[in-house]
Amino acid sequence: MKAERLGRKAIKAIDGAVVIVVLTVILLLTAFAGYALWDSKQIYRAADKSNYAVYKPTAENEGKTFKELQSLNAEVIAWLSVYGTNIDYPVTQGRDNMKYVNTNAEGLYSLSGAIFLDYNNSRDFSDFNSIVYGHHMERKTMFGEIGDFSDKNMFEAHKYGNLYFNGRDHGIEFFAFLHTDAYDTEVFKANVKGDARQIYLDGLLAKAMYKRDINVTTRDRIVLLSTCSTSTTNGRDILVGRLSGKVYEDPAKQTDSADEDENADADGQSCLVDEIPLWTLLLALLLTALLIFQILDICRGNQKRIQKKGRNE
Repeated sequence: MKAERLGRKAIKAIDGAVVIVVLTVILLLTAFAGYALWDSKQIYRAADKSNYAVYKPTAENEGKTFKELQSLNAEVIAWLSVYGTNIDYPVTQGRDNMKYVNTNAEGLYSLSGAIFLDYNNSRDFSDFNSIVYGHHMERKTMFGEIGDFSDKNMFEAHKYGNLYFNGRDHGIEFFAFLHTDAYDTEVFKANVKGDARQIYLDGLLAKAMYKRDINVTTRDRIVLLSTCSTSTTNGRDILVGRLSGKVYEDPAKQTDSADEDENADADGQSCLVDEIPLWTLLLALLLTALLIFQILDICRGNQKRIQKKGRNE
């Protein structure tokens, strides 16, 4: 009889330990999932162009707010806009190409980083070819839309942009889109000089997925907007444009905000973290807690029945 009671106690202890372990795992997984969703949401919020809108140089403010941003971070050198997209950000340049991978334009740590010019390039974009980098991110943040130019309709519909530096605007006329490898030294070579310019330009055009003839020559200045590609390992998507003294009109200024909102998610690219509001996460946590209490209640009921059965025997 004593051995039987000890056996029941051992079974009860094991049963209780299993329940505690299972509940602990459930709680940890739920907490981790909630944190991961919250953390991802914060990253995308930090990368949104609206965070920098107050600093954008315009004809009305004559670049005063842009100078305020430069007072926060002296390595802010320009402002880049690609018309018809959400690419509308300040451009930085560090002493190497690593700093702004995880530092934002205000000089603060951020996983979304900043748009930055290759450290080998002149900060006044006077080189023949200037390479600008940015993270590929979902929800059309940072350089997340560069890859969309792999669609011919996208490439044909978005021909112009703007680059503000040295206190004034400069037009960008995009003429090529290419997909290459991160280790393509023929492309990722900043500040090409002399006779190598024609070889470089011919190489870009030869590799282009799409291109338009705008009579680019080695006397022009070109800018490459580069980001990671999701289609291949170590792939890079690059949009190439020619800098111009002519400033092109932004078509977005001619559309109302309702049209912009309607087209915001036209390509169906959305991120799960932005589709799940905070109240949904709280509801999920509440339901998980209720489930845990129900399991505990069932376990207590089973233990009482086992104890009652033991007494009856």
